[in-house]
Amino acid sequence: FADESSYLAKQRYARWPRDDAMINPVVTHPHAARMVRLREAMSDLDLPAMLITDLVNVRYLCGFTGSNASLGVLADDVFLVTDGRYLDQAAAECPDMRIVPGRQTSEVAMREMSADPRIGVEANHMTLAGYDRLTAISHRELVATTDVVERLRRCKDPGEVRLIARACAIISEVLSILESEIGPGMTERSLAQRLYWLVQDLGGDDIAFDTIVASGPNSAIPHHSPTDRVIEPGDLLKIDAGALLNGYHSDITRTYVVGAEPTPKQRTLHNAVRTAAFAARELARPGVAGQEADAAARSVLAEYGFDDNFSHGLGHGVGLQIHEAPMIGRESTDTMADGDVLTIEPGAYLPGFGGVRVEDTLALTADGTDCLTTAARELIRLG
Repeated sequence: FADESSYLAKQRYARWPRDDAMINPVVTHPHAARMVRLREAMSDLDLPAMLITDLVNVRYLCGFTGSNASLGVLADDVFLVTDGRYLDQAAAECPDMRIVPGRQTSEVAMREMSADPRIGVEANHMTLAGYDRLTAISHRELVATTDVVERLRRCKDPGEVRLIARACAIISEVLSILESEIGPGMTERSLAQRLYWLVQDLGGDDIAFDTIVASGPNSAIPHHSPTDRVIEPGDLLKIDAGALLNGYHSDITRTYVVGAEPTPKQRTLHNAVRTAAFAARELARPGVAGQEADAAARSVLAEYGFDDNFSHGLGHGVGLQIHEAPMIGRESTDTMADGDVLTIEPGAYLPGFGGVRVEDTLALTADGTDCLTTAARELIRLG
């Protein structure tokens, strides 16, 4: 261990219950039910067959996690195409599915489905060259579709919510540990590296995305990449991070002051953002328009005079991807729904001074809203 605090953090984790379900939960996803819903969507589109080439959608539908695959879905059959590197893995992850070997997976799948007159393809995940090549192979009508599986993925089942909740618990605990370690003299980059190792120490598979560690004036950059800048006394410190667990993501942002008492301006800025986040979280529930929630946060920021300093959307869905439906913002056309897992993340950024963002991940149900991220939202002095 690099220091005593690292050792103590590890010991604290070691005292947690050590059952596998808590450390690395394995959830049996209802792939058969998902396939039924996909076939219903295909029927609505008058598609007797569909070629799934987006690897995230392949994983959602059958559980395969390799890096080269296509899924052929027909009314009475489904098969997975992958190359020789993954045949054993495919058999283990998809025990009830027919596995077809082949390296050019979409072309092999197309030949397997060549008897079907109309085949749906995922237009968002296929190049024009790929489309032309498949058309030449199949001599069938390829129907460009958009977001067919993505719409199914939006409503999270209980197993998915449990995985996201566990990923949120991991990153919340990571921030709790870091709060006792951070002080002046650390660099943004070293802090990001420390966070990376803590996520894995606490049972995560990886970080969910490139961690944002932004100190001092860098905190005014919404998506700042960590540098070798040394964190100085009095700096605002913004940390936007997440944990990845069994393919599912979490997302949280907290803003601190390091090595000094917060100034009145820092307190005002943070209080404005925290209050805006509270207003939006209170509004978040099924049936609420994304624009409405975004407007609620902006209204609070306007009261503090920061309405022009909130430069991004209010939030986004979270699941097998860190950004997925619904999108919550000024121009959003999405309405929150039962089964959504999404973020609420207002911010205010003052160039040359610093910025604040407060972000949480929420699960929405007909019975209410559950906040999955638990780290304190107050403006805490660290170090």
